[in-house]
Amino acid sequence: MKKYIYLALVALLSGACNEEAFLKETPLDFMSATNSYSTTNHFNQAVNELYYLTRYEFYCNQERSAQDYFMGTDLFANGSSGSSDPNLASAYGATGGIAGAHWTKLYLLVAQANTLLTRLPSSNVPTSDQPLFEAKAKFFRGFAYRTLAYFYGDQTKNLGVPMPLEEITTPKTDFTRASYTEVIAQAISDVKFAAENLLKIDATSLNNGEINAAAAYHLLSELYLTNKEYQKAADAATMVINGSCGTVGLMKNRFGSRKTETPGDVFWDLYRSNNQNRKSGNTEGLWVIQMENLGTTAGGIDLTSLWSSPGSYLLERMCSPQTGLFTMKKGGTSYSPFTWPIGDYTGGRGIGSCVPTHHFDKEVWGGLGSQEFTQDIRNANHNFVRKFKFNTTNAATKAAVVAAFGSDTIDIDKYDQYVAAGWTFVSGDNNIKTTFPGRYLLCYQTKCTGLKDYPSALVSDATTYTLKNAAGGTYTDQYMFRLAETYLLRAEAYVRLGGAANLALALADINEVRNRANAVPATLADLSTTGVSGVEGLDYILDERIRELGMEEKRRLTLARLGEDIFYNRVVAYNPYYNSASSSTGNYGERTAIVTFKKAYTRYAIPQSEIDANKDAVLVQNTDY
Repeated sequence: MKKYIYLALVALLSGACNEEAFLKETPLDFMSATNSYSTTNHFNQAVNELYYLTRYEFYCNQERSAQDYFMGTDLFANGSSGSSDPNLASAYGATGGIAGAHWTKLYLLVAQANTLLTRLPSSNVPTSDQPLFEAKAKFFRGFAYRTLAYFYGDQTKNLGVPMPLEEITTPKTDFTRASYTEVIAQAISDVKFAAENLLKIDATSLNNGEINAAAAYHLLSELYLTNKEYQKAADAATMVINGSCGTVGLMKNRFGSRKTETPGDVFWDLYRSNNQNRKSGNTEGLWVIQMENLGTTAGGIDLTSLWSSPGSYLLERMCSPQTGLFTMKKGGTSYSPFTWPIGDYTGGRGIGSCVPTHHFDKEVWGGLGSQEFTQDIRNANHNFVRKFKFNTTNAATKAAVVAAFGSDTIDIDKYDQYVAAGWTFVSGDNNIKTTFPGRYLLCYQTKCTGLKDYPSALVSDATTYTLKNAAGGTYTDQYMFRLAETYLLRAEAYVRLGGAANLALALADINEVRNRANAVPATLADLSTTGVSGVEGLDYILDERIRELGMEEKRRLTLARLGEDIFYNRVVAYNPYYNSASSSTGNYGERTAIVTFKKAYTRYAIPQSEIDANKDAVLVQNTDY
């Protein structure tokens, strides 16, 4: 003790160091903010945090990930039970949980990227390695700002979001909104740098789930579309498609872990466990979010609880039906033909929160009975379930319902025939009469389910595929970007460029995707139609995105980047939940009221907590909030 005091006094009295330097703490045996960004290993850990935050926001933030990116669009109506509809002004508003949740997570992603970029030049990372770290950080920052602009920006008023570009180390209370143009330009700058400096997708050193040049050029193509630079958008997509970023290709033959199973096809194979990454032979996935196993690059899910934070991807829970509460009646006798939850084609542990609109269910497929409806493999029952085989584990109950119904399968497209034969259908939790689709029996895409392939920890009976209550997630890796979408981005760019030659190029790209699906080929007449978007050919592409990407794409982002008018027109035209004049049919959760959809709801409010804390400048709120 005396030794340390003596040395300190000598230092002070001799003037060997100044007081400020002497009092500065330099941690030597623990990690801190001052020594955590020094070595290459530190920066690899920082990049892993970027993957973690991305997975958290887009896939593992409970219903915020599994519902907010799809609801309030042309895809789904609200299947929640009860007679009252949500107040969208409140749900999307400044004090609502939705806006605050996404704002917080996305700005955490920005902050982490900015910290990495600010500290990289003065670190001990070799100069030769620094461009790759810079590219990774800029990719995620551009990705975050793009998403923030789509969620909270107002293209019409050219209002973006606050846009810090460096690490913030002291309290800051004077944020202002950059213009929408500035935010998109920054995102383009960041992602362009990433595209030019990331490794090619087929680099042997890449692990599953790592970002790469192909993913960056894909995102760059989308951003150029947002910025109305259509030739640049086409060129960026071409960089991916022609192999400049590494060999890629649509999967056209059956492959992977369950390729011999029937029913099944190559589209079905794309979504089965272990089939998403390049190391499985899949050349179509451009950026695959790792969900399956702990220990992978930013991978791993929590199987202990539905409500872990972050938890598993609750897409199955939100988008497949709650068949266990479905009851059918005839002649005074009630039947409960389904056991729930069972991990088969009845949908696992779904609760039916997201009910497909008639447009998603029927119109984009040409209507029931059309050649398109029956020929396109993406609409086959094993990919888009409409026929449900009774699976009650009670043998006597099953025998009775099969005898009374005359079949062991119910088809939601035959509702009128069943009613004519004297059947009525009710939801078991509130005894309310239900039609199809409804929360308890709705069509859904099997890309959200395990189909007899769930983590063993969540299976209570392997012989019947009965699941535990902790189930309800989608337990396989997820495509953030897939090559089929790249073709559709390029087609959109060609349509926007206009002219006969460009329409022909757009048609070729669309049919590249449709031919894989054995769909009826699109024609120039299809692209010559101006639909509710008001842009020739665009509605056909938006519908093709539904057919190919369905609940896989973040639909709210797709519509938001197109602007409030197109977003609004698509919703009121195709989602009856928001517009009683919509052509769609169905009861959509036994609702008794229609929610009026306003253009304001094409964006979220700036969280009030952020406005209140920003005391030294005005953080302008979005209109009508």
